[in-house]
Formats: sequence, structure tokens, C-alpha cells
Amino acid sequence: MAPRFLRCRFHHRCALCALIALIVAWLCAIPPCAHGLAYPHRRHGRRLLVGYFTSEGIYASTPFFVKDLVANGSARRLDQIDYAAASVSDGHCSLGDPLADVLTTYAAQTSVNGQADDPASPLRGYFHQLQELKRRFPRLRILISLEGRARDFAADATPQNRSAFVASCVDMYLRGRFLPGLTTSGLFDGVDIDWESPRRSDAANFLALIQEFRRQMNAVRPGLRLSVAVDQSPAMLPGVDFRAIARLADEIGVMNYDYSGPWSPRTGFLAPLFSTSRWRYAPSIERSIASYQDAGVPRDKILMGLPFYAYGWTGVSDSNNGLFQRGRAVRGDWPYHSIRSLAAPPYVFRDALSQAPWIYNGQTFWTYEDPVSIRYKASYAANLRLGGLMIWELSGDTADAELLRSAYRALHHPLRRRVFTRAIARQTRLTHNQPPSPGASVATTAAN
Repeated sequence: MAPRFLRCRFHHRCALCALIALIVAWLCAIPPCAHGLAYPHRRHGRRLLVGYFTSEGIYASTPFFVKDLVANGSARRLDQIDYAAASVSDGHCSLGDPLADVLTTYAAQTSVNGQADDPASPLRGYFHQLQELKRRFPRLRILISLEGRARDFAADATPQNRSAFVASCVDMYLRGRFLPGLTTSGLFDGVDIDWESPRRSDAANFLALIQEFRRQMNAVRPGLRLSVAVDQSPAMLPGVDFRAIARLADEIGVMNYDYSGPWSPRTGFLAPLFSTSRWRYAPSIERSIASYQDAGVPRDKILMGLPFYAYGWTGVSDSNNGLFQRGRAVRGDWPYHSIRSLAAPPYVFRDALSQAPWIYNGQTFWTYEDPVSIRYKASYAANLRLGGLMIWELSGDTADAELLRSAYRALHHPLRRRVFTRAIARQTRLTHNQPPSPGASVATTAAN
């Protein structure tokens, strides 16, 4: 689930409704827009707010503690935490980082329950802190995210290895046998499979792996959740039967980020909700979500991915305020809390179609998300009746959880549907090479 730059590491109801639906479909006029906002089935229940919590947070210059989720209010807003990550290699699951996971001793001031860890306790580290978090917020689900090299997943998913591999993951994380002599069941409420990414030759084994996880998880206890993280488009996972996978999985988390990044010689948007390109099939979140619906994934199982990080380029020319210009990539990704201090007028611009912000100071360009764009995307997800949102990752937010609070509010009090039907119509005019209406320019200055 990590950014692409880091992945190697780890209905109709009545005649009137039908008429309106036809009008919206006419406005869209191209296949990706057929999934617009025309009267989707309503999802009964809560739209999920899911956030990844990584073991690397302990090594940051300012360490990220589980207690921070309590202090900034995230814990009571989140429905699920996906802990990243378990290690997947050599035919079995193992702890991704034993020091961070179970061995770090916490002082009272950094512990969720305000009590210092006993250095002799076999269970310390993030796992014990997550255990204390669940005691305080019992409705909060915690999943273990399985991450590893694609070739290791491919080997583990083969018929001769599959059952034993899944059994090792279930035994360690769902039965809680973390280390010899250390058994603590009930910490994890399910598994998130993050295989990036199966090749066409792996497609059958990918489905069989998910079937085996479902079978063995059901044997442990009912209600365990199975999540599958997927790339931006089904086309990036050739041969995969997503309709079958959606019947097995509770959540399909779409990695709706890294549409542009350091691998590109030109600047662009990290995660555009709508496309500003005149190319009809230019990628965007709206089109990614539509493609998974076309592939047979019910919308109420889809989680829209949100990035809490930024990408940058230097040496960028001042044409179009730096957008879509050549430059030299800044190494790595940067957390939002580091970028926010740069986001000051007159250096902040915003795409009028997607509400995506960027920073450009005449030399350096940053693409990122802010409360405005997060609210816009979360509102779109709510109006589309998606299953919810998936954040990579929680430590990128500010100390007061500015982005997560924006996502939470928008899920529960979204912008009106007409905001997005207008945006889809504007995107359609762009892709048909028609001049936009007054006020629909792509790039506009904005003061946040």
C-alpha cells in the first residue's frame, strides 16, 4: 500500500428518476462517466474510514505513537486501522519489524493507557499499544497488512505452498502466536492482502489465495474481515476475476494515488479526482472507481484511497504555474505535515475541476492533498455510496489530524450531489475538445 516510490520495500425508482438518469448519462456521453452519480443503490450502514499505521513511524525524527491517535481524536473517528506490515517471504508470514512490533518499551507519557511498559513483558511495542487502543475503543477494528515482494507472493500463492502459507499467517496474526512463548489472540480482526502486483500468469493463484484466506479465516471465527489492496485500474492486474474476488473480500481498497510522481519527468497531480486532460481516457480517481465497477466490484465494497503525502520537482519552468512542466524529481515522498508550512499565498494554486492543490514558487513544484481537496474527494465517495475511504498513511497528517478530520466530516456531511454532476459535465466538455464554459478554467490561484 506504500507509495509507488517506496513499494519495493515492503435504480431506478420512478419515471422521473429514470428521466434524470438519462439526462446525466447524456451529459457524460463517454463510458467512464456512465458511473457518475445517477441514483446508485444506497448502502445501509456506515461508510468506513480506514487508515494505515506503519511500523516505520517509530523511527521518524518525531516518532509517531499510537497514543497520538487518541490525543488528536483520530481513534474515535476511525473505523479501522490497517497495521503495515507483516513480512511475506519463504512460504510463511513473520513479523515485519520485531523491534517496532513487540519489543519497544514505552514510557508512561507515550503509552495509550498512561502506564509504562514492564521491560520483562513479552508483549510490548506497537502491538501492545494497539491492544490498549482497542480496550479504549472497542468498536475499532485492526487488520494486519501483508506486504512483500511480488515474487514472494507469487511463490507463496502456488498450489503446493498456498495452504501452509495462509495457515502461517492465520496462526501468527489471528491466533496471536507472535513469538515462541508469546500468544495473544484477539488483537487483529482480519487481514489486508497487499500483493503489488500479480502478473497475468499469477491471476488464478491470486484468486485461489484469497479463497484460501477466506476459508481459513472463517474457520477461526466469524466476522473476521478480509481486505484486498489493488492498483488504480483492473487493467494493471490482467486476468484477475474481480467479480469473484469481490464475493470473497469485505473491502477492495483502490490505491487512488501515484497517478504522477518522481518517475515522471513532468509535474502532475498525485491523485486527481477528475481528469483535466483533453485525452478522453486520461487517468483519474473517478475513472479508476468506474473501471472497478465495470469489472464487477460492488461500489459498497470499494474504498477510495487518499494520500497523506506529497511529491515534488525542482527546476520547473513558470509556464502554467509549473503544472505539467518538466523538472527534476525530489527524492522520496514528503508527509503532508512537512508540506503544509509551504502552502502560503501566493504560491498555492488549485485545479478548478478536481480541487487538487499544488505549490509552485517559481522553481519548485509540489503536488499534495489539503483539507479542501480531501473534503471534495470524501464527499464524492459519500455521494457515490462507496464503501468508504482508505488513507496512506496516518503519520503523514498534522498533529491535530487536519486531513483526517476533513475526511470524517465530509463522509458524514458531504457536499451536494450537483457539485459533482457539474464537474463531470465539465470533464466531458474537455474530453470532447469543446471550449469550457466561463469560470471553468483548469488552473486558478487559491489562497488556503
